[in-house]
Amino acid sequence: MVVGWFATGALLCGLGVVLGAFGAHGLRDRLATDMLAVFETGVRYHLIHGIGLIVVAWATSRWPNHWVESAGWLFVVGILIFSGSLYVLAISGVRWLGAVTPVGGVCLILGWCVLAIGACRGAP
Repeated sequence: MVVGWFATGALLCGLGVVLGAFGAHGLRDRLATDMLAVFETGVRYHLIHGIGLIVVAWATSRWPNHWVESAGWLFVVGILIFSGSLYVLAISGVRWLGAVTPVGGVCLILGWCVLAIGACRGAP
């Protein structure tokens, strides 16, 4: 699964750059300043956790266990829910999506915690 996590992280980082450029150039004149900031927050967490998946790939090669694998899945779900809801909120203005965003944030937080457990459990 090392290659899978690395490839997923790399692809998500590439998508994050595309979305960041889209926000900076395509949405700058179309969104209110506060909604552009919401979009940029989504991009920031998207990119950070895409890199987190590359870390998961490395950790999987070093400490292969279900904790590390679970961290990868939590990062993927977190990016989809956290960043995805912020992207849609910023572009559509549908405010109820703000209630979904924390679920993604919890997944991202749990991903880091679970990754730490995986490292501790896998370390000699």
